[in-house]
Amino acid sequence: MKGIELAEAYFEEYGRPMLERAFSGLMPFLAAGLFGSGSECFGYDDETSCDHDFEPGFCLLLPEEDVLDRRSEFLLERAYTKLPKEFCGFAREKLRPVGGARHGVLRTAELFQKMVGAPNGVLNWRQWLAIPEQALAEATNGKLFFDNWGEVSRIRETLAFFPEDIRRKRLAGQLLLAAQAGLYNYRRCLAHGERESAQLAVGEFVRSAIAAIFLLNRRYRPYYKWVFRALRELPLLSELSEPLARLLSTPNDGNLAEEKAETIERIAAALIAQLHTQGLTEADSAELERQAYAVNDGIRDSEIRNLHILAAV
Repeated sequence: MKGIELAEAYFEEYGRPMLERAFSGLMPFLAAGLFGSGSECFGYDDETSCDHDFEPGFCLLLPEEDVLDRRSEFLLERAYTKLPKEFCGFAREKLRPVGGARHGVLRTAELFQKMVGAPNGVLNWRQWLAIPEQALAEATNGKLFFDNWGEVSRIRETLAFFPEDIRRKRLAGQLLLAAQAGLYNYRRCLAHGERESAQLAVGEFVRSAIAAIFLLNRRYRPYYKWVFRALRELPLLSELSEPLARLLSTPNDGNLAEEKAETIERIAAALIAQLHTQGLTEADSAELERQAYAVNDGIRDSEIRNLHILAAV
């Protein structure tokens, strides 16, 4: 059973009945669900995921104290701790998991302050440029089982994806890094006989190309250990996951090196084609670096546009 399925089944079996029985007067102010850090919140969990921070449980989210006081929070916390400790063969953790509590009674504002640095999810453009993408992925993943107060849903909708100027700035930077690493430095490292550095260049190209693909899909890129899993599920350019993986897993010897260089060029061409499809650039150039600057030139806000092209990466 997947973690989200486990959490929702546990909530419906024990959580919702407890709330309706003992806290019916508070129900209009509450939300419940499972989202945040952990593979189960993305639906990527498997048997290996069960070895830590995996348990039947859910997040019960409360508005600020001017709506629900601390006594209500205390009573809800006590009721949550009394819920069954085992469910479907899984036991609830006795110790706090790595990174702090992932389940239980949480204040919505405190949770989003911790996750994205804004209690209401409203970010200024400098925050949008600086925030790690995986934090936004964790703030918007998973599933809400109900949201009677509506606050959690509003915040998650606010954070659904980058504003367009921010997407362009991040995309321009990733395209430039991909161009420098893959289309320029890879061959130069090989010419210098630096095969190890050549593989570092490949790694930089792959990382930036993947980041660009997520931005082109308007999807947040998750933590690196799940990025290929997520990449294979994207609607646009997911077919590039296999050649990108081969770049990482093959050496830089002889004919393989030339094959890898050609693969990098094909991936760059696919990225440029998608830029044109989305109207992000009209530049008539096969050079990824020029396309990166063209994407940056299309940013409407002059203050964001005039920042260094790598300001967001």
